[in-house]
Amino acid sequence: MTIIEKAPAKINLGLDICGKCDDGYHELEMIMLSVDLNDYVTVTERSDHQVVMTSNSHRMPHNAKNDVVKAAELIRSRYGIKQGVTIDLEKRIPICAGLGGGSSDAAATLRALDKLWQLNLSKQELIELGFAIGSDVPYCLEAGCAYIAGKGEVVEPLSASLSSWVVLVKPDFGVSTRKIFKEIDVDSITRVDIAGLKKAMLTSDYDAMLSCMGNSLEDITIMKRPFIQTIKDRMLAAGADIALMSGSGPTVFALCPTAKRADRVYNAMKGFCKEVYKVRTLS
Repeated sequence: MTIIEKAPAKINLGLDICGKCDDGYHELEMIMLSVDLNDYVTVTERSDHQVVMTSNSHRMPHNAKNDVVKAAELIRSRYGIKQGVTIDLEKRIPICAGLGGGSSDAAATLRALDKLWQLNLSKQELIELGFAIGSDVPYCLEAGCAYIAGKGEVVEPLSASLSSWVVLVKPDFGVSTRKIFKEIDVDSITRVDIAGLKKAMLTSDYDAMLSCMGNSLEDITIMKRPFIQTIKDRMLAAGADIALMSGSGPTVFALCPTAKRADRVYNAMKGFCKEVYKVRTLS
C-alpha cells in the first residue's frame, strides 16, 4: 500500500516574540498562510522492520537527523508499530529558507502514516506528536490560514481568505533558526500587532492587513545578512504591495494583487537571485 501527501510551504504574515519561557523557549504569536509551493511525501509499506528514506535532494540527511524519519520513528514507538516503511521525499521547497519545508514534510509524514497504518489518530494526538518534532509541525498538520500562539502548540484555523499572488525570493545562503533565536532581546525587539492583523484577516481588510504585517526577527537576521534588505527594497521598487521576510529567513516574500504585478516583481528578481518563485496563496 502507498500513500501520497502534499506538504505546502508557509509564509509568516505576522511573527511576534511575546516573551521568553523558563525552559528557554520563546512565546510566540503568529499568523501563517500556506502557499502553492509543495513538497510531496510518499510512504510505502515494507516487508521488513526498517524505516528507509529516499529523496531527490542530497542537501539534507536521509537518516534520523531528518524530521521525516523522526516522525516515522516517533509514531512507531508511540503506537507499537513494527511494520517497516519507505518514505520518499520529493523536495521542491528550498531548504533552510524560513518557509517551513522541514516541518511541513514531517506533518505530511504523520498524516500519511496515520492513513497507512489505519491508526485513526485524533487531531490532538497528531498535534502532540508534531510538537515533539518541532514547533511549526502542529500548524503544518492542517496548514491553510491560522493563528499560532504559545511555543507553536496553539493552532487556531482562521476562516479568512487572501487571494493574492506571492513572489518568493531565496538568496543563495541559509539561516540557522536556532542562532537567530539566541540573539533575541525580548525587551528591545520590534513588536508586531498580531491582534490587529488577525482582525484585518477575518474582516478581509487588505489595507489594514498590510499595515499590521511584520516580523520581529527581521532586524536580527538583516543585521547578519544585509542582502535581505536589498531584496526587500528591490521587490518594493518593482511594485510589490509589501515585502517581508518569512520566519527566521532568509526568504523574502512579496504580495501582489494581480498576476501582471507579480510578473513584474518576478522578472525584477529573476537573475538577481537564483531561486525565485511565483505562487498563489492557499487559504
